[in-house]
Amino acid sequence: MTRDQLKKKVGNRVIELRTKKGWNQSDLARECGKDRQAIEKLENGKVNPTIYSLYEISKALKVDVYQLLKF
Repeated sequence: MTRDQLKKKVGNRVIELRTKKGWNQSDLARECGKDRQAIEKLENGKVNPTIYSLYEISKALKVDVYQLLKF
C-alpha cells in the first residue's frame, strides 16, 4: 500500500465513523478542536495526519485509535 492509498483509507474511515454519528465536518472539527478545513483535508487524503491528530479525532468520535485504522 502506498502512502497516498493509506491516507485515503484513513480519510474514508473518518468519514464513515463521522457519518454514523450523524455529524458533518464542522461538528467533528468542533468536537476535536480543529478547523473544518483540516478535517476536509484529512478526509480527502490530502494530509498525513500525526498520531496525535488521530488520537484527537478518535476521542471526539468516542472510538479507539485503532478503529480509525481498521479497514
